Amino acid sequence: MKKSANSSDIEALAAEIGENIYIDIAKWHLYLRDAHLHTPIAEQVYPLLSKGPLEENQVLPILQAIPVKIGGGKRELPLADLLPMQCQVQLMDLLEEFQRKM
Repeated sequence: MKKSANSSDIEALAAEIGENIYIDIAKWHLYLRDAHLHTPIAEQVYPLLSKGPLEENQVLPILQAIPVKIGGGKRELPLADLLPMQCQVQLMDLLEEFQRKM
């Protein structure tokens, strides 16, 4: 039963991320739900939320490790390179708030 609760928690976290965090490409904002990147982030970050206070240095490597294909797949960039600084800060705030509610 606990596994299903975790799945719904991950889905809730993914929804929050997808609705609030975006990548910026040439001043165009592509929200992570539209780019289908919100769930991979939630799945990788969620286990950290139960291990005590969340630190930026725990989240940044996750964002660096998620490749985003651009130009029809000709190139890949780390997700962290496409997130504006304000979105990185907002993501940390969102994760900390989600962690408090757990």
